[in-house]
Amino acid sequence: MNLPAPAPDSLLPVALPAALDGRDGTNRARGGHRQIAADTDLEAVRLWLAEYAGSPHTLRSYRKEAVRLLVWATHALGKPLSSLTREDFLLYERFMAAPSADWTDPALPRRGGARRLFDKPLSTQSQRQALGILSGLLNYLVSAGYLAGNPLALRRGHTRKTSRARRVERYLDHTLWEYVLGSMETWPRTTSRECQHYERSRWAMRLLYLTALRVSEAAHAKAADFVQRRGRWWLHVTGKGDVEGEVPVSDALMAEFARYRLFHGLPPAPRKDETTPAVMSIAGDTTRHLTPTAVYLIVKEVFRRAADTLEPTDPVGAATLRRASTHWLRHSAASHQADAGTDIRFIQKNLRHASIETTGIYLHAEEDRRHAHTVGSQHGQSLSQ
Repeated sequence: MNLPAPAPDSLLPVALPAALDGRDGTNRARGGHRQIAADTDLEAVRLWLAEYAGSPHTLRSYRKEAVRLLVWATHALGKPLSSLTREDFLLYERFMAAPSADWTDPALPRRGGARRLFDKPLSTQSQRQALGILSGLLNYLVSAGYLAGNPLALRRGHTRKTSRARRVERYLDHTLWEYVLGSMETWPRTTSRECQHYERSRWAMRLLYLTALRVSEAAHAKAADFVQRRGRWWLHVTGKGDVEGEVPVSDALMAEFARYRLFHGLPPAPRKDETTPAVMSIAGDTTRHLTPTAVYLIVKEVFRRAADTLEPTDPVGAATLRRASTHWLRHSAASHQADAGTDIRFIQKNLRHASIETTGIYLHAEEDRRHAHTVGSQHGQSLSQ
């Protein structure tokens, strides 16, 4: 799987064979009024990606799926994107579920010509997400008058009844969460570096949990996003799809923020125009934001170290912590808010869910009560009856 050298365009750093650039694609729209001037598939896809230039997290995700499809189509099928049919996409679905070894070889670099585009087979959920992104791309190109139709529009819809009935599993119960917090207090703090690492990890975990932020939102948050109105603190957030919202911030979290800032020699309260990242580098660099991956790794280390100390007494809990990641903190925050009796409409706003049905998967307390009443009523009954 050898590709030509990447094109210089940073929006889509990939080059395709000239014979497969899409100028003569069988699904190209002929006639009518075009809304874009693109003549090739790469030009058209770059224009679509440019629509998301202001949302780095979304751009990275969409670009990854576009590159995967473009490379697979031209190298596995010998077709340009603008010639793909519904049958081709059925093949691509099978490929995502079981990519060949030359596409997943860990020896391949992540960038450049002979790159590695898959780490492993994609889960069913990841496949659905990828196809949803690609369908959005194709719809865009159809609306722009570049393609005649969207082959993925024929794809059978997936019912949401099962997902609505489920309850989120990836969260920590109260006891396990308290254990994680306590485990950090045992970390060594002898050297300056150890103290810096402890303070940053301590703050990052509390920020993610007490605000239920997504990892990208936490990575991009800055001091000026914390605003005070009528004596109450709020955190301004720009989330998925550039949707803006505000999250209530407790006095306890602001006290933690003040502690973290004072450790790095900053005033305890953020200024209105302050661009200092909410989570800084380990040495407290006030000019550079961490990447979402860096924040993710901080959280994974906290969970791993907690799991290591919990293993001798609670191997099941330790196994749970080893699976946990940043999004578990978001799920835990929502679940714990629901357990405490917070109005589901407020939880929906805090998580910035478009649908209250999505928020409903965090309502565990009612299930707990049902279980307690059912099991309680069976107490004392003979198993032989």
